[in-house]
Parts: sequence; structure tokens; C-alpha cells
Amino acid sequence: MRGKEEIRKAITSGQAILGIELGSTRIKAVLIDVDKAPVASGSYDWENKYVDHIWTYDMEDIWAGLQGCYRDLVKNVEEEYGVKLTRFAAMGVSAMMHGYLAFDENDELLVPFRTWRNTITGEASEKLSELFAYHIPQRWSIAHLYQAILNGEDHVDKVRFFTTLSGYIHWKLTGRKVLGSGDAAGMFPINIEAKDFDARMLDQFDELVADKGYPWKIRDLLPKVLLAGHDAGCLTEEGARLLDPDGNLEAGIPLCPPEGDAGTGMTATNSVAVRTGNVSAGTSVFAMAVLEKDLTRPYEEIDLVTTPSGDLVAMVHCNNCTSDLNAWVGIFREFAEAFGIDVDMNRLFSTLYNKALEGDEDCGGLLAYNYFSGEHITGIDEGRPLFVRTPESRFNLANFMRVNLYTSLGALKTGMDILLKKENVKLDRMMGHGGLFKTKGVGQRILAGAIDTPVYVMETAGEGGAWGIALLADYLVRKEEGESLTDYLANKVFHETKGTGMDPVPGDVEGYEKFMERYTKGLAIERAAVENL
Repeated sequence: MRGKEEIRKAITSGQAILGIELGSTRIKAVLIDVDKAPVASGSYDWENKYVDHIWTYDMEDIWAGLQGCYRDLVKNVEEEYGVKLTRFAAMGVSAMMHGYLAFDENDELLVPFRTWRNTITGEASEKLSELFAYHIPQRWSIAHLYQAILNGEDHVDKVRFFTTLSGYIHWKLTGRKVLGSGDAAGMFPINIEAKDFDARMLDQFDELVADKGYPWKIRDLLPKVLLAGHDAGCLTEEGARLLDPDGNLEAGIPLCPPEGDAGTGMTATNSVAVRTGNVSAGTSVFAMAVLEKDLTRPYEEIDLVTTPSGDLVAMVHCNNCTSDLNAWVGIFREFAEAFGIDVDMNRLFSTLYNKALEGDEDCGGLLAYNYFSGEHITGIDEGRPLFVRTPESRFNLANFMRVNLYTSLGALKTGMDILLKKENVKLDRMMGHGGLFKTKGVGQRILAGAIDTPVYVMETAGEGGAWGIALLADYLVRKEEGESLTDYLANKVFHETKGTGMDPVPGDVEGYEKFMERYTKGLAIERAAVENL
């Protein structure tokens, strides 16, 4: 990172880049210098609401959150560098993917924002998946629109535009109804060759709803798909006032295509190249793998989206990861406190995680399920965390911790096995980020054993999606002629980044397979618990 005076000059001369990401519980802004490093940040905590059986955010809350986050960034810059923020070289907005924001001819919101969290589109998801011969998850925007049609909602004939959260904010800041490819791929299927919404499926959808007599065609309702580096408009005077009501922010700043959190996560972990991917492991866990070619058939367990550059990505998303693991660590903390021992939590996690590496490679016959909520990949509708053993199991602390680490990735491995074994997808490396990887070398080794692939963890992985969208904004204005996003990230962002790689340990790979045999057979126990507890 450059010195404070150099950074100050970059900020005052408008060379810095702004990235803002709206996560499900926090809005974060990151300011990066010309060397791509974060130099200031701001944040705003918020929560979704459950209103009339819908998970939503109010429009007022969206703008209050954005303004609050930007105000916090302005304050950080003033305190750290003694200057006011007035302009940037470029900026970008990203947000949680999917959901449904529908507007009429007067640009008025027709129904409250339906977020990705809603599971109210089961019928639409099933029928569209059958029609397209392509998996349409419940979260996708088109599933929400079609479910509204199936439900006979009277707002549907009034829809003139629908989009995602990032697309909505970008529209209000620039006046442009556009969307980055990664986020667009969570609205409607993308044709990888055309780098646009699939024309055949668009026609199929129009034919499906033709008898309804709606005054629109589906393509007319969708935003324009843009790739990373494409012109996505500039900040208008109205947009500048929306973000900065104090009136210091200048109009005219170029914006990169708005993206979803999956795309910015790939960018922030240098995982946009073919045969690479990333795993984000925290409360939930998802894996993204950039594919060389399309899958042979659709799978309910796998979503197909794209990188910000439009390359095909297989996504395995699981609801459960570390919550049960953390709960067990909490029990050990209570045990220590009962003896009057004040335990540092970082040390406790580190000690217990490392203890797991002393366990049997197959966890000594132990079995656990980390299901706080249901898990669609394994066909479980509700969550019942479980720990199970037989009298012959090798029950000790090392195996207990190991089985809880294994099961945190059990559902993920179920989905990844489809890619790696059924579809023969080849991966050169996976990037790991999130809470599971905080204890050096442990989560990384467990994941490498689960997917039989080298796993890398970078020091910068914790910067998150706000940094990822800032990098995409930087790429917009600082890429060289013909320079791909892959090359830009490899040569200009991550070329000096320190990280650690770990190859899979053969014994771990074999042991994980034995554990998964037990895991698969034991799902009957989990189902019985759901039915009877």
C-alpha cells in the first residue's frame, strides 16, 4: 500500500474507485487506490422484514442504507486523510442476487421487493425447469414473475420492467436499465455463446403465457445484459443526490455493470478463469466452478450462472455450514467457564479445529448432520442438527471435531460430486474464503479432501464483495485494449498477493468417501428426526 500522502492526492484528484455491495445484513462501501488496495470503508447494518409472508426490504430502507453507508465512508476518509469525497475515477454497485423488483410504466414499484430468501415459487420453478429443460431455482426472478402469473396477481399486466436489487440501484443512479452478466444469469437463463438471455427460452416463455393476453413480451421487461468492462452509463445529477444528499458528490462518474454477490465474490478471490472456482463457507456454503463446457443435462442440485465476463459457472448452494460447528464450540467454552477458565475464542477454535486433524480419516465411524434448516440438495425439508454413533465407533475428541468439520461440507460435496464425478468437470484450483478457513490449514485441508482438488486461501479473501465490485469498476476504466478480466486480475491485482495452497491428502480423500457413504445412508435418520421431533 502507498503512503498516506499519495493516497490523499489520489482521492482529491478523483483517481480512487468506489465499490458498494448490499448484503443481506450489511451494506459495505470500499474505496480503493490506484494500486487496487482498499484505503477506506463505510458500512450500514440493516435487516430484511417478513411482511404478509414475504421476505422484503422497504425502498426507503434501501436508500437510507445506501446513504448511511456512503456517509460512513465519507467520515472515514475525512478522519483518515483530511479530505472531502467529491468524485471518483469510477464506481460500481453490487447486491445479493435474484429476487423480484417489478415496475409499471411510471417507474413505480408494483409490489414489495421479493428477495432471494423467499421460497414461494415452487410451482413456477418446477414448471419452468420442465419447459426449458434447464434448472430454474426458486430464487430466480423469472420464477417470481411466473409464480405471480400462476397466482393470478393483478399487477402482472402492468409490469413494464423488472430487475434485481443491484439493477434497480444502478438504474436510479444512472438512468440505465442494464445488468451485469453474473447477476442477469440469476434472472433468466443466459446463452453462453450469445452472452445474452437465451432467445429460445424467451420465445418459450412468451408462448407459455400467450393465452393471458399481457401487453408485453418477456424480453421487453428485462434489463440489457452487459459484460465486465462494458459501458454502463454515468452517475446523473439525480443519482448523485440520491447517494449523497449533502451535495458534495459530482455527477458524471462512470459506473461498471451492476453485479450480484456471486460475481463479486469470484472477482475478489481471483476465480473467474476457466477450471477455477471458489468456496464461500460461513453460516451457509456455496461453491462456484467456472466450466469449460455446458453440462450434459440439468440437475436440480446445480444452478448455472456466469462470471461477470459471461463464462459459464456451476453453482452449488447449501443452506447449512458452520452454525452447528460453532454451537459445539460454544459448549466447550461453557465447559471451560464452568471450571473458572476464561477461554479466548480464537484460541479455542484453533485448538479444536487442529485437534480434528489428529482424528481417523473417516471420523472413526461417527456421523453428524449440521442441518439447522432444510437442505434441498439432500432432500431434507427442515433442519434437525444430529450427532450419531454406534457402540463400535471410535468416540474421542479428535474424531468428534473431525466429523463436525466433515459434515459442514457434506451437502456441498454431494453437489460437487455431480460436477466432478458425473460430469467430469476439471478444476485446477479452488479458492476458499469465509469463517471455516480462519484457522490456518484446517478448513483448507478438509475442503481439499472433500473435493480432491488443491485449495488456496488468500490474505485478501476477507475483503469481500465490495472490493470485488470496486475491482470491476477499476477494470472498466483502467483495462488495456483487449485485456480480459482474467488477465487483469492475475497480472494487476493478485500478482503479489500472498496465499497458501494445499493439495489434497490421499488419506483424507479416501476417508471422506467412506464418511459420505455413512452420510448418505444416515439421511434416513435425519428424515425420521424431522418427522418425529
